[in-house]
Amino acid sequence: MRRRAPLLLAALLVVPSGCGLTSGSPMVDDVRPGSIGAGEPLKGAHLTVTSKEFTEQLILGAIMGIAFQAAGADVLDRTGIQGSIGSREAVKNGDADAQYEYTGTGWITYLGNSRPIPDPRKQWQAVRDADLRNGLTWLEPSKLDNTYALAMNQANFKKYGTRTLSEVAALSERDPGAVTLCVESEFANRADGLPGMEKAYGMSVPAKNVTQMDTGIIYTQVEKGACAYGEVFTTDGRIKSMNLVVMADDKKFFPNYNATPVVNSRVLKEWPAIAKVIEPVNARLDNSVAQTLNARVDVDGQDPHQVALDWMKAEGFVK
Repeated sequence: MRRRAPLLLAALLVVPSGCGLTSGSPMVDDVRPGSIGAGEPLKGAHLTVTSKEFTEQLILGAIMGIAFQAAGADVLDRTGIQGSIGSREAVKNGDADAQYEYTGTGWITYLGNSRPIPDPRKQWQAVRDADLRNGLTWLEPSKLDNTYALAMNQANFKKYGTRTLSEVAALSERDPGAVTLCVESEFANRADGLPGMEKAYGMSVPAKNVTQMDTGIIYTQVEKGACAYGEVFTTDGRIKSMNLVVMADDKKFFPNYNATPVVNSRVLKEWPAIAKVIEPVNARLDNSVAQTLNARVDVDGQDPHQVALDWMKAEGFVK
């Protein structure tokens, strides 16, 4: 299955049978402490790492598991859970111990809030504070923010020169025929998608200028200029591989979806070094890193776990 952005995962609330996990295999990477894991503070810990099933999540789950291994833990790999809620429930009920989750998903999908908090730090703090009562601890967030955006190819960028959504709105008013969009059907109809974006930016794109299609097709259509702008996910590897230009969300309409390690609170109390081990890795993650790593899987066809391992070694986190 192709990667799905966190905003779309609310539609995939699939829980494994009985809410428990029945599969998994030990991570057996031959890694030693590099800049993390000195003294093996997790030696003796038996930790289960989980994730959702799309590319970025598989990579993040592997990164987390490799970090724990370098710090001395025995790690069970239960990444790749289908749907949005399954991996979260696994961490909540103790079938797994830790995962990467997104702040916007936590706030809107899991905690039931309808309005995102524009400031990313305050969004993380709100999710962290609210989820403590569910037995989940959100560690420090990364700068990796996987949310919606509009992007265009280089030829259209040279033609229209827009860099922000406000400039796209101005272009649509000045030249309505110039702003043609390729989007998913869900984005075309969601309040936090196209309708909300148009309202927030004061733009009105004629229905004839909007073409709905599957995610993967959007990127190829934008690349060849069949539409001026396409709906993308900000950490998708195809943005970099196709050299697309992403429009800045200058009014901060789209929710923040910062990837954050989430740990079962009981496990974190027993093994508090988890936070220290993952923190330097987390601090390095941003959209540029995610785009590069995701592209190695989605564009180059590499294995997500191997991509994670190569990056951890290249960054000096592990040896």
